[in-house]
Amino acid sequence: MEAADHDLHGFKRRGVLFVLSSPSGAGKSTIARKLLANEPDLAMSVSATTRPIRPGEVDGKDYHFVSLDKFRDMVAANEFLEWAHVFGHRYGTPKAQVEAMLGASKDVLFDIDWQGAQQLFQIAGGDVVRVFILPPSMEELNERLIRRATDSAEVIEARMLRATAEVSHWDGYDYVLVNDDVERCFEDVKTILAAERLKRSRQTGVIGFIRKLMK
Repeated sequence: MEAADHDLHGFKRRGVLFVLSSPSGAGKSTIARKLLANEPDLAMSVSATTRPIRPGEVDGKDYHFVSLDKFRDMVAANEFLEWAHVFGHRYGTPKAQVEAMLGASKDVLFDIDWQGAQQLFQIAGGDVVRVFILPPSMEELNERLIRRATDSAEVIEARMLRATAEVSHWDGYDYVLVNDDVERCFEDVKTILAAERLKRSRQTGVIGFIRKLMK
C-alpha cells in the first residue's frame, strides 16, 4: 500500500494504517481529533454502520449510515477491510476509501475495536500499527462515562462490561498507553506515528538511494 513521496531524498514509503483502540470513554476520539488536526498527511477512515444517526452527526463525515440490507450486500461483495458487531449494530471499513486515501499520499487513521484491528492486521500485516489506549482505572472510566452524559445508566453498565473484555485483548497491540493525561498521551501517539513512518521496512525507495550513494 503505497503512499507518495514526501521525503526530500525521494525514498518514498509505504502508507501507515494507524489503528487507535480503547474502551469507550478512555479518550481515543479526543486523541484522534487532535492527531488529525496536527498531521496533514493523515486522513480518517470513516466506517459504515447500521446504527441510527445521532443528533449532530453528519452522514459521510462521522459514519456512512447504511441499512442492514445494504451492509449485508457490502459484506457479500467483499467491500470491507474489516467489520464487526458492536452493541447490536454492524460497523465496517470500506476498502475503496482506504485505497483512495493511500493513493492520495495519506496515511490512514482507524478508530476501531480489537476485532477490527485483528482483521485489518490479517489483511495488511506490516502496514498496520496498532495502539491501545487504557484508562488510568476502571473507576475513572466509569466516572468519565457518567460525566459525558450521553448514555443511560443501562448503556454505561453495558459499556463497562465490554470495557473489561476489550482490555483483555491488550496484547494484540503493538503499543499500549495509559491516558491519565490527554496531552502527554497525545504526544506519545504522535511519537509512535513519526517513528513508524521512518521504519526502514516502509522506505521503499531507500535501495535506489543507497545504490547512488555507493557509485
